[in-house]
Amino acid sequence: MKFSFCTSITTVNAEQWNALIPGRYPFLRHEFIATLETSGSTTADTGWEPHHLLVHDDDDNLIALAPLYLKDHSYGEYVFDWAWADAYHRNNLEYYPKLLSAIPFTPATGPRFVIHPNVTHSNVGHPNVVHPKMNGAIEDTNLPIAMANAIIDEARRLGVSSWHCLFGDKALTSQLSEDGYLKRLGCQFHWYNQGFSHFDDFLSTFSSRKRKNLRKERQKVIEQGVTLVRKCGDSISEAEWEQFYTFYHLTYFKRSGHQGYLGPSFFPTLGKQMPEQLMMVQAYYEGRMVAAALNLFSDTHLYGRYWGCDEDFNALHFEACYYQGIEFAIERGLQVFDPGAQGEHKIQRGFTPTITYSNHWLADPRFHHAVAHFLEQETPGILAYRDETQTLLPFRKE
Repeated sequence: MKFSFCTSITTVNAEQWNALIPGRYPFLRHEFIATLETSGSTTADTGWEPHHLLVHDDDDNLIALAPLYLKDHSYGEYVFDWAWADAYHRNNLEYYPKLLSAIPFTPATGPRFVIHPNVTHSNVGHPNVVHPKMNGAIEDTNLPIAMANAIIDEARRLGVSSWHCLFGDKALTSQLSEDGYLKRLGCQFHWYNQGFSHFDDFLSTFSSRKRKNLRKERQKVIEQGVTLVRKCGDSISEAEWEQFYTFYHLTYFKRSGHQGYLGPSFFPTLGKQMPEQLMMVQAYYEGRMVAAALNLFSDTHLYGRYWGCDEDFNALHFEACYYQGIEFAIERGLQVFDPGAQGEHKIQRGFTPTITYSNHWLADPRFHHAVAHFLEQETPGILAYRDETQTLLPFRKE
């Protein structure tokens, strides 16, 4: 078994890479990662330098991988470690560069270590990897832990401060935390399909007052003369992709003063590369597209990712980004709608507080222990926030 690192996904066979991705999770598809690179969105110049981990068997078959980037800042991550970087700086130490296993600009939970389904990894060892917590001792372990240890070896070789694995699935997070990697919690708001047959079926779970409020909100959009259309990727024209980038650009500029993380060619290229996993909600007013929301979807999940507009309408954001997505998920039989990070306004619209996970390793033992202490204090607050926001859900009390 061979562990290696590549500086561009374009050097990896797309068919072999995609054969490892479970459930067509869109953000790890070769097409998605490659489009980030070719659009100039993830490069050394943008502070997202690809450094992906590849694992091959003795016959040179790709059997496992992990997305990995060298970062010289913490933008576009959504698990905030600015305070950690500041602590390094105040002690005359360099926090950047660091290694990051994550999907760039995408706070969506999913697999971070992917292993070919035919590989039995529970008993696959990697005897030449140094375990980060064993003071140089050699340890046989399973493949996910061996992959993590290989990343730590690479982190030490590169001389970086740390490694962070963001928005991993619960199984990987548990495995890593049991092996000594720090675990950090976050909280997002996700919608769960309870076998609904249509949108009104979902609304029937609301209390009477909350259901009435939501229907009024949807009616406001209609009364303003705005109509909405859902289109999957192969029905979206080149002109519509160009217009969507304009919306994306304007929205980022209003919010943060910069044009956004993604290059102009990202959206139209993605539309050509993986149209079967894209769904755009388009809003029209007087025959002109005035707003749009772009979603990606897997076999089981819908992911709300990008939104933009050039004209403001009351409640349009909620309709385009949430209610249209819920309708689509019900129609397709998708089980979960993950609309992105933050946003307590989602609670009253039926999105349930959901814990997210990340894992962290810091090379300097002093800072590793300091961050561990910080997380011990932070974690009860995250869990309490989850419990408190659950009491605000609009559903009928049984």
